[in-house]
Amino acid sequence: MLSMLTSSNPLVLHGRHFGWIVISLCNFPALLTSGVLQLEGLQNLPIEDYPVEVFMELIDCYPGLLACLTDGDEEDIINMGELLGKGASGARGDDTKTLKSAVLEWLMPRGQPLIPPLSRNIKSDRGFNHKVTSRLLCPAGLDWSNIETKQSLKSGETAFCGDQWPMFLYAGYGYDPNDPWKGLLRSEILIFIKDKEPKATRFGNTYLHGMKSVTKGSLAYIATQIQFSLTSSSVFSRTNMVTDSENFYHSILDLLEDPDEIEEVANLMTWWTQFVMHFISSKLSKFTSSIVVFFLILLRSTVSAKIVRCPRFGKNVLPCDN
Repeated sequence: MLSMLTSSNPLVLHGRHFGWIVISLCNFPALLTSGVLQLEGLQNLPIEDYPVEVFMELIDCYPGLLACLTDGDEEDIINMGELLGKGASGARGDDTKTLKSAVLEWLMPRGQPLIPPLSRNIKSDRGFNHKVTSRLLCPAGLDWSNIETKQSLKSGETAFCGDQWPMFLYAGYGYDPNDPWKGLLRSEILIFIKDKEPKATRFGNTYLHGMKSVTKGSLAYIATQIQFSLTSSSVFSRTNMVTDSENFYHSILDLLEDPDEIEEVANLMTWWTQFVMHFISSKLSKFTSSIVVFFLILLRSTVSAKIVRCPRFGKNVLPCDN
């Protein structure tokens, strides 16, 4: 079965895509195993730490996968989960590498130098070691202008927890305690306009009009990638308690799935979808924002998947339409 764990395996491609649009930091073997047990009426408990909707969305996105799961034994299910996980992990690794240097172009307004400059290849001078990245990573509600606050964060005396959202998530990099939703997930670093045409644009323009909307999972994903790119940590790890990226990622997803916040979330997702669609329809080919670059790459990945066959079982598995 180890031979199945290759980057060209269709389930690996599906894992990349599903990690981008729905959920990335996920134990896929456990998700599939528990999901199948629930479908067979053998388990009534929640599926791991994820809503049952996550498993059902995975099944709905890739017709033929359910038949592969129900026809297979426990080992087959675990192996398929590992392939999906390999894809999601591979996508995170590729995007982390890309954003490591790209994010430096989004830290300052166009034409303004970054002082002192930051290395594109070494991250040790980022995080709370640099005045720009430290201001963006400062937890909302803390006064970054306070010298004691700066020193406490830099020394680690004040913990940097994933559920304490940083200032870079808010428009204008400012948090309003009286209106927590004001500017949330609409910050400049997410929509920064970049005067450069990425390779993905040239390939993706052919398929742009097939994109329907921005997803909650994709918004949480790009925010998490940017959060990590601003830190001084060199390796993305789900167990890294310094960046606490997994907690950060899931805290955003939890908010976006909170039924009590449905109106605000709907407004946010509509705003993002309209922004991306307007940007694409305007045909400003030499200008691209960070999140539009992300969706162009996502579209390229989706189109390349085409119709594939589920390994071992020979059944068709299709990529998600959106």
